[in-house]
Amino acid sequence: MAFIELKNINKTFFPNTNREHYALKNINLVINKGDFITIIGGNGAGKSTLFNAISGVFPLDSGTITIDEKDISSTKEFERAKYISRVFQNPLDNTAPRMTVAENMALAFNRGEKRTLKFSRNKENILLFENLLKNLNLSLEHKINTEMGVLSGGQRQAIALLMATMKAPELILLDEHTAALDPKTQKKIMTLSEEKIKEKNLTALMITHNLQDALTYGNRMLLLHQGEIVRDFSEEEKKKLSVTDLYKIMVELDEKDNKNIGAIDL
Repeated sequence: MAFIELKNINKTFFPNTNREHYALKNINLVINKGDFITIIGGNGAGKSTLFNAISGVFPLDSGTITIDEKDISSTKEFERAKYISRVFQNPLDNTAPRMTVAENMALAFNRGEKRTLKFSRNKENILLFENLLKNLNLSLEHKINTEMGVLSGGQRQAIALLMATMKAPELILLDEHTAALDPKTQKKIMTLSEEKIKEKNLTALMITHNLQDALTYGNRMLLLHQGEIVRDFSEEEKKKLSVTDLYKIMVELDEKDNKNIGAIDL
């Protein structure tokens, strides 16, 4: 039985106008518990739109999304946050910059419950947060009373990842979460991501433009193109591919589109 299933998902923006855009086309996807799926595709392929659909950012035109046999297709975004965590590309989007590290962590710890900051001022819970930060091995436990806004992008992403996994969500969405970081910090955050996913046996989807990361991490890989899932690579298939192979596949898709456009023009 599928843990998460997307069935016949469709989404069109600006329908019946000259800006009409078919963002997602008949998406069908079965996700098993513990899957770590990397997602690649060119700009405009529908990767972030897919995450927005799963998160409930907008209503679907058609289709259903189920998690553990529960239909969440019509569930509001804030309600889905109880069991879906998301880490965005921009470190500024993942945390509240004017609040301290402890206050941000308190909000994450109370996700899906009544929001309160009293939790962050409890000595016992401050110790809990410090221990969680200490396990990151980035000396962030010493910055627990520091405002998030003064931390570096890498520090904020590390804390955002910790916040997203504190309550072991049903699904974690990593939305190009290393793209805004320097190469050295990217490596640290990817290592940390893999550790957290394995440690808590999380089910994860990760969008990336780094083709090597797409091949290195996870047990499956999806290729999106023009709003459709055109390839679903197994772990065995991934192992046989190189970055060059992937690049060729993506170029061939673009060339096929260009030929079709040329044929229409004729």
